[in-house]
Amino acid sequence: MHYPGTATPDRFPAQDRFAAGAQYIAGRLVAGTSGHVHTVVDPATGKDVLSYELAGTADVDAAVAAARAAFPGWAGATPGERSDALHRLAGVLADRAEDFARAESLQCGKPLKLTREFDVPGTVDNAAFFAGAARHLQGQSAGEYSGDHTSYVRREPIGVVGSVAPWNYPLQMAAWKILPAVAAGNTIVLKPAELTPLTSLLFAQAVTDAGIPDGVVNIVSGTGREAGEHLVGHPDVAMTSFTGSTAVGRRVAEIATATVKRLHLELGGKAPFLVFDDADLEAAVHGAVAGSLINTGQDCTAATRAYVQRPLYEAFVERTAALMETVRVGDPSAPDTDLGPLVSHAQRDRVAGFVDRARGYARVVTGGATPLGDLANGAYYLPTLIADAAQDSEVVRSEIFGPVLVVLPFDSDDEGIALANDTPYGLAASAWSRDVYRANRATREIQAGCVWVNDHIPIISEMPHGGYKSSGFGKDMSTYSFDEYTQVKHVMFDNTAVAAKDWHRTVFGDR
Repeated sequence: MHYPGTATPDRFPAQDRFAAGAQYIAGRLVAGTSGHVHTVVDPATGKDVLSYELAGTADVDAAVAAARAAFPGWAGATPGERSDALHRLAGVLADRAEDFARAESLQCGKPLKLTREFDVPGTVDNAAFFAGAARHLQGQSAGEYSGDHTSYVRREPIGVVGSVAPWNYPLQMAAWKILPAVAAGNTIVLKPAELTPLTSLLFAQAVTDAGIPDGVVNIVSGTGREAGEHLVGHPDVAMTSFTGSTAVGRRVAEIATATVKRLHLELGGKAPFLVFDDADLEAAVHGAVAGSLINTGQDCTAATRAYVQRPLYEAFVERTAALMETVRVGDPSAPDTDLGPLVSHAQRDRVAGFVDRARGYARVVTGGATPLGDLANGAYYLPTLIADAAQDSEVVRSEIFGPVLVVLPFDSDDEGIALANDTPYGLAASAWSRDVYRANRATREIQAGCVWVNDHIPIISEMPHGGYKSSGFGKDMSTYSFDEYTQVKHVMFDNTAVAAKDWHRTVFGDR
């Protein structure tokens, strides 16, 4: 394993930038009122980044009140006005790209090349996409379906959205929650993970600086148990969108259901990576390493279960291990770093526990350790390849959420597809083959919200993201997301001007 040198660029000055507090309510930063202080830690060094008072229930109430007050004006804006505002937001985000990249890297441990080339550009593109999409919220064309009436459909905003975002992609998840909601005319209160609030706060400041009215976007930085549950259960919140683990998603659903809220869930994943025996082996190996290690494996669409048809199995294991060993683990701010730390030491230890237990029933081909030397203080874990595990083993069934890929062989195409589907999850998958019919069969039969062919991970603003089965329901990105953030209203006009309608006889009188 190669360790790049360290770099010492200016750290993002989080304590100075958020001296007023880490809550953003009605257009300004304010301090939380929970009485509990949380410290954001740089996972690469273990050093403190920001200490702030967490949001309490009173802060959630204030944020929801601000969103509710802003809703009539924002919902009443024309699609063109909302579009213009989001175009301005895209410009502000682009102008502050380096700020966002450094803040995201600092709080998450992501290499700067990932935040600069993936997280931030993707977020700017999302804002630009929804700026255009805001002008195309259309219902069904008007028509006379009963003969005596004209019907048409309106798409209307739902109201105040209460969203909860995870720590693995704080900036992009904030954008995925906020942009479709406000493009459709809703207002929003977003709760980021308390570990990673920096870029959500920067995003909210950019919203204000783009001229979007105060209260349209609000941020409450608090724990899930206190701030999150209060937000989801709040009587003035009309919809909840949650991204996170399936276990927590069940709790969110329980709370939201009690108040009959609209609910959108994007939950866990255990993505299969299905390699048929006619695949381009080198392409599959490169795809497996990139697809399993993206964001240090902390990605619910990451390749986690590689099923390789037996003629290619041994070569795939050997070459994937060799390529993993070239990945450069190091300081996220160094330009030659490929892989940074996990988000926290607790997450690193959780991942290490999965691998350590797997030694009793599988083969750890490479990795499976924490690096020493200059990286010892950080939450680092080496890229890890595990082979020869059983289909019912823990590392195959459970979401590890770290830089770990498990490889298993299969014989027939039927078996490979069955193994790919043998999971409670269904968020993403990929199929690798030169045969268009074979690949097309895999895309039809694999039960996942996204199936890539001869690639794994790329996403685009124009296409939807969401899962099957225990990976949740509903869509992020694309115009399909408007189905989550709008309600459909049927409007019907009488065309006859007749007082006594024929159908009235079913209530009184005769024909």
